[in-house]
Amino acid sequence: MRMGIRVSECIFCKIAGGQIKSDKVFEDKTVFAFRDVNPQAPQHVLIIPKRHVNSAAEATKDELAAIFSAASNIADDLKIKDSGFRMVINQGPDAGQAVPHLHLHVLGGRPLHWPPG
Repeated sequence: MRMGIRVSECIFCKIAGGQIKSDKVFEDKTVFAFRDVNPQAPQHVLIIPKRHVNSAAEATKDELAAIFSAASNIADDLKIKDSGFRMVINQGPDAGQAVPHLHLHVLGGRPLHWPPG
């Protein structure tokens, strides 16, 4: 059990494993990316490692590299790479991490303001 959740109960593990339907954007051997069900921008994709990893602090270098590489490719595919996009990782409850499985948000398609909230 990690952060009060069993891996078998992790919603992102179920999405990556195909047990819960998602709008898949990208997949390779390490990561799975899908559209956020509550988008905060016209383009809002979540990228997760397929292996259950609670946070960036627990991810391997290869997993982190795969996540960031996927983000760049996805931004290009979504036609937001040149205009700009934001990548966000919320680390822990005080940062707003709602699901205890590492996930990187890719947001774009409109001007994004700062500070974010």
